[in-house]
Amino acid sequence: MAKTLKKWQGWLLFGGAMVIVFFLGLLCSSMLERRAEIASVFNNRRTQMTDSIVAQNEKFAEDFPREYETWAMTEDTSFVSKYNSSQEVDVLGQRPEMVILWAGYSFSRGYNTPRGHRHCVEDLRKIMRTGSPGVDGQDDMQPGTCWTCKGPDVPRLMREKGTDKFYAAKWSNWGPEVMNTVGCSDCHDARTMELRPARPALYEAWARVGKDVKKATHQEMRSLVCAQCHTEYYFEKDNGNYLHFPQEKGMTCEAAEEYYDSIGFYDYINPLSKAKILKAQHPGYELYLQGIHGQRGVSCADCHMPYISEGGVKYTDHHVMSPLAHIDRTCQTCHRQDAETLRQNVYERQQKIYDFRTHVEKELAAAHIEAKFAWDKGATEAEMQPVLTDLRKGQWRWDYAVASHGAAFHAPQEVMRLLASAMEFAKDARLQIARVVARHGFTGQIPLPDISTKAKAQSYIGLDMPKINSQKKQFLDTIVPKWIETAKKNKRFITKPM
Repeated sequence: MAKTLKKWQGWLLFGGAMVIVFFLGLLCSSMLERRAEIASVFNNRRTQMTDSIVAQNEKFAEDFPREYETWAMTEDTSFVSKYNSSQEVDVLGQRPEMVILWAGYSFSRGYNTPRGHRHCVEDLRKIMRTGSPGVDGQDDMQPGTCWTCKGPDVPRLMREKGTDKFYAAKWSNWGPEVMNTVGCSDCHDARTMELRPARPALYEAWARVGKDVKKATHQEMRSLVCAQCHTEYYFEKDNGNYLHFPQEKGMTCEAAEEYYDSIGFYDYINPLSKAKILKAQHPGYELYLQGIHGQRGVSCADCHMPYISEGGVKYTDHHVMSPLAHIDRTCQTCHRQDAETLRQNVYERQQKIYDFRTHVEKELAAAHIEAKFAWDKGATEAEMQPVLTDLRKGQWRWDYAVASHGAAFHAPQEVMRLLASAMEFAKDARLQIARVVARHGFTGQIPLPDISTKAKAQSYIGLDMPKINSQKKQFLDTIVPKWIETAKKNKRFITKPM
């Protein structure tokens, strides 16, 4: 028979229940007040938006001052970390072997670490990869597709001109149009401020595998607005350079390779080795999915756009940057270790990967150069086919691993696996080359050129960088100001272009 509760125990249970009810009431009240606050903001917006896309980011400032203020801070480049700081760094200057790997492709001209979103239009104009259209009779090196992720003018143009026509146009066609850098309408419906990716390629990729982006949860959307740009892609060469995310066979490096192989795709042919190369773009979303944070449902925004509490207001920090800048608001919301311990955990993972990455790049560069030596010695297509396959596979895995700037921490095990596989293919390519040249009478060590600096590597592959740099300066000094003046006349921006 159950024992009867003593009188004091009953009162204790009653009191405890009242305390719980009280705090639940406070929580509900807080939530209702927050919902009322949000409703008040939207019901009393000073700048009413009647269109889902509003390109001028300044139009959001009055109604969402905290979000706008923090977004504007992406112009700041003062954050310094051991790797991936916010400054622009000349990666080819640090790693000249990459010039050899990208020989025959525009990336061999220039490749810098990215700055904040406020700089992306400016940086696309000045990077060597976009060339200098209109200078000395030069035509566009890139199609209009290259503007796709650079700001809310892009979805506006896609709607006005047609998505296919936007992609198929010359890159310079949209120079006077894309003035407002990555901002509000890239991620939000301007009317409701609901999270909504603005790029059709994401919706198309999901639809091809039977999924609907619009049915994604709010937490998933906090990553998908990033995934519309930070992902692997290619241009359909025979379809007006239409943008395509190769996700049909899965979200891994090998799945994308399988897709590319099935359609016979390659980005360029390396003129040294004659290998048909796949150039990874920036598969940040795919590699994030392979890491523990992605697998546990942590979104991009949780770490790169953490919440801020200011007085009685809680809002999302739109100063998109490294989580290491605010460990108290990012890592320590889940992890109990002190900030310095967590920072060193990140550095340790990054250091191991970057050290091994250096060895892989040297091995791949040597393989390309030695392949050229083999061709010069009279190697045949049949003899070189295993080498070309190794180089394609090895370089794809290396590039996929390093093109996503945060992958060394997002998914360190996967990145190290890919780099190890890349090293295996590179070493096998060099072994196959040694056998080929031996059959053609050469048994010594294949001589390698001095590519110890970016300038020496670019000279070796035949780039006239003084001329290219001069043309770029002329383009920035003469053509870009005309774009800006045209944009002013057409009222494409409110204050100043970025």
